[in-house]
Amino acid sequence: MRIAYLDCASGISGDMTLGALVDAGVDLATLQAGIDSLGLPSCRLVASEVKKKGFRATQIVVEHEPEHAHRHLHHITEMIDRSTLTDRQKQLAGDIFLRLAKAEAKVHGSTIEKVHFHEVGAVDSIADIVGAAIGWDLLGVDRVVASPIPTGTGFIEIAHGRCAIPAPATAELLAGVPLADFAPEGELTTPTGAAIVTTLTSEFGPVPAMTIETIGLGAGQKDFDHANVLRLLVGETAGAATGVETDKIVLLETNLDDTPGEQIGHCVDALWQAGAVDVSLTPLQMKKNRPGVLLAVQCPQDKADVLESIVFRETTTLGLRRQLVERRILPRRQIELETPLGTIQGMVAQLPDGAERFSAEYESCRQAAEQSGAKLADVYAAAATAYAAQSKD
Repeated sequence: MRIAYLDCASGISGDMTLGALVDAGVDLATLQAGIDSLGLPSCRLVASEVKKKGFRATQIVVEHEPEHAHRHLHHITEMIDRSTLTDRQKQLAGDIFLRLAKAEAKVHGSTIEKVHFHEVGAVDSIADIVGAAIGWDLLGVDRVVASPIPTGTGFIEIAHGRCAIPAPATAELLAGVPLADFAPEGELTTPTGAAIVTTLTSEFGPVPAMTIETIGLGAGQKDFDHANVLRLLVGETAGAATGVETDKIVLLETNLDDTPGEQIGHCVDALWQAGAVDVSLTPLQMKKNRPGVLLAVQCPQDKADVLESIVFRETTTLGLRRQLVERRILPRRQIELETPLGTIQGMVAQLPDGAERFSAEYESCRQAAEQSGAKLADVYAAAATAYAAQSKD
């Protein structure tokens, strides 16, 4: 699997992202052609090699005619829709701007339709975001991981006046994202950079197991006492040879000893319906010899808050344990088998050694058993036989 790691040691901005992509091998002329199709006034990407505290990096500057336009989301969306970008590039650019619009609307108590883009509606920010969308599409990665994000400290001047770092929209965009304990004076992460990184990935942590093929360094415009660069590592996951994939999910756990069984059952049903990856109940012996259960919920990172609220609402718990855990996943595919007892659906998983393992789906087997009048065990056996015969063909 092709993977990219964003090392945001000095934060992230739109121009730093463009610089890292070009430095990693993305063709600048292709980025320029895509941006030209937006119809922006005389917008040109200029790349140069610079040194940041002794480290070489590529710096991208967006040159354009002066303008004073404050755009709404629909203005930018129309630009993107009219462009020559591919469907995937349009989708990614639109997703980044939509994320920005939601953050700005929440900060200003408005709606995504009414909110004005100020700094991020300017030509240079549009070029940064659309260029990043084109670049990531051309990079062709399957998975993106990023380091914890530093924001910097102090104050900046924005269209709405003086505000503390991180800027309000930046802070909103980084909600739920681990922030790095690195606080030099100045803005390290901009709203544009925060929107890009949070759209590209929901995984944050150390460099994953990978074989590095390319390294790109994108320089920021400002100079600090440290190297103001964004490092992009591109390569293959270490598990690519065996086919095992890795991702990160949230594990929610709580011990229950005073919640009625009916309520626990209802909670479990609600968790499944809300998108849990797995829900389990384990018997416990709790204080004062009371019997209890351990409720454990596995879920995607973007659903953790919703599932957490369900547990608090439907049980008597006063607290939850919440942690980000790594999960190793076998590649799998759905299949359908014709058997004498009916059509059976199942899952085929590929093991690390290349062998395959078949599992019949219970619901499909149950329906076949009811319709045929056969024993459930016989249906499972028929499905296994059909799979074995198919595998030999």
